[in-house]
Parts: sequence; structure tokens; C-alpha cells
Amino acid sequence: MAGISTHVLNLTTGRPISGMRVELYDLAHTPAQRLTSTRTNADGRTDAPMMAAAAARTGDFELRFYVGEHFKEPTALSDEVLVRFSIFDAAQHYHVPMLCSPWFFNTYRGS
Repeated sequence: MAGISTHVLNLTTGRPISGMRVELYDLAHTPAQRLTSTRTNADGRTDAPMMAAAAARTGDFELRFYVGEHFKEPTALSDEVLVRFSIFDAAQHYHVPMLCSPWFFNTYRGS
């Protein structure tokens, strides 16, 4: 299954983050073009892929995670976490999880 998906976990609690705003941008445009805007569900996932398999294509993309908006912590490290990545094979699935707290974030290519 191709396309782009994500999920968000709170490193402080070890639990999924519900209600975080996540957006997908296509970086082939100047300025970048927003393709999808959604919020995570109770499982920390989006109800639909950020990019469906039928729309999958090669190119450079950016996921924006609005961690500051979610945590509302005045000493937080970041307001928005931007994850830029390239799709080289549109037939593959790209899963980009976000692990975060107000003071830390990390991501990787999941399965």
C-alpha cells in the first residue's frame, strides 16, 4: 500500500496524542502547497492517510506537527516541528511517526 501516514506519541506519558494538528505540504511549489490538514484521533493516528495511495507520487514533502499548540507549555522547545522527506518510489508506503514532548521530538521512517 502506497501513500503517506503518521502517528504521534507523547514521550512523557507513553500514550498516543489525540487532537494534534498535522499538515502535509508539497515542497515542489513556492510557497509550499498544503495538501492535507487534520487532527490525530484517540489512537494518535489520522483517520485517513495524509496522502492516499491513489494520489502517491515522487517528490519532496513536509509534515508539520503543531506541538506547541497541543502542549501549551511556555518553555517548550518548538512551536511547530517540520519533517521534510522525499518519496523516491511512489509504490512504497511512507509512515512517518512523531515522538514528542514539550522539550523533545524525534521521528523515523516506520513501516
